[in-house]
Amino acid sequence: MRAAVIGLGVEGRKASKSLLNHGWSVYASDLQTDINLNDIGMPITDINVATDNTQQISIVSDNLYVDLGSNDINQINECDAIVLSPSMWNSKFANEFKLSGKLLQDILNKHRKIYTIGVTGTNGKTTSVYMIKSILENFGKKVLVGGNAGGGFEGYYDIILEAESGDYDVILVEVCDMTLSFCDYCFNFDLVALTNMGNDHMDVHGSMENYRDELIKLFKNKNVIISEDQIYSDDFAYSANNIIKFSESSFDLKVVGKFNRLNAGLAIEVARQIGVSDDISKETLKNFEAVEGRLKVFKLYDSTIYVGKTDNSDAVKSIFDELNFYAAFIGTPRPNENHRLDILDEVVEHNPQVIVLFPGLANTVDMAIQHLDLLKYEGEVNIANNLDELISFVAEYAHEDALFIGGNGQEVIISIQKRLEKLCDACND
Repeated sequence: MRAAVIGLGVEGRKASKSLLNHGWSVYASDLQTDINLNDIGMPITDINVATDNTQQISIVSDNLYVDLGSNDINQINECDAIVLSPSMWNSKFANEFKLSGKLLQDILNKHRKIYTIGVTGTNGKTTSVYMIKSILENFGKKVLVGGNAGGGFEGYYDIILEAESGDYDVILVEVCDMTLSFCDYCFNFDLVALTNMGNDHMDVHGSMENYRDELIKLFKNKNVIISEDQIYSDDFAYSANNIIKFSESSFDLKVVGKFNRLNAGLAIEVARQIGVSDDISKETLKNFEAVEGRLKVFKLYDSTIYVGKTDNSDAVKSIFDELNFYAAFIGTPRPNENHRLDILDEVVEHNPQVIVLFPGLANTVDMAIQHLDLLKYEGEVNIANNLDELISFVAEYAHEDALFIGGNGQEVIISIQKRLEKLCDACND
């Protein structure tokens, strides 16, 4: 079987890798030429760069043919299945492929016959997904987990391919708030859970009302779990088949914060809908460890250090409302993500004595400094240009009560967590 992968962003590259790993051959293309193909995982055996002005690059490897700078419609039409990136799903370009009957999610259909749970929302999705997974596995279920390739998973198409070849009781999908319509088409959700709605991706949604409307479409005729104080709950009830409310868990947890007690409450309610007793959920969650990149707590000298991915202002607010931090270390966003600078608005509102800026998703420290100037922040501002400098600042302030490290850039946050773990282990020996 041969598949055409159109678009080689993160999702397209991971889809190509998954297809190859599942025995497919792949034709992949992207109109851009500056694509890093390393994460496809195949050795490149031949590269041909066009000599005319098209700047087309053809790359050949075992079972893989890649065109950069063009899409070969003949190659696409000859393939048995077509893979469209979620980012292209609502584009005019994608419509003809949707009508072709050759989309991979239509060619393969076992994933649509397995009980499927979607977890969506602004914050807490990944933690909630892994809480649910742990509970269901302790209940004896074989669970297939996946989600958006940009969120640390192997991508939505990997779920489809793995479901076809595996034997699973439950599919658990983390649904990004920007891929709602794509996921609604791909999967037959038996249950959808909403963690919360917050101030993120407003450059895409435009407004909370538009985000609400997209969720209403996803929830149509489905069983939906929302928090007891969720905004727009009446609108969701009008669309959904059934609305089930969850509340903050009172069970003992290793993970910290009210937001994690809410994540746990969601996971418990999802489990109840599948027939899992609260005793199993309680026993599971008391041993549940924080997911890599999400909020972890370290003890160093006199300080408690909270480190985790918090890439929007609502995520920061949920932490800063509970704790007072002497210093806040904030990773910066991409150059085109000015809307995410409101993370700094929230930090300044809580007035730590020190803010340390470091490159998160990109080195936009200058942009962040300008924003702090506009906010008239009167505390101390420092710059950590690399991990070594950041750890030096942590050591300097680790005699204060509490420090926070977060913001944009999951991979950077994970590297900080790993470095701090080594440092704390060395200091405690």
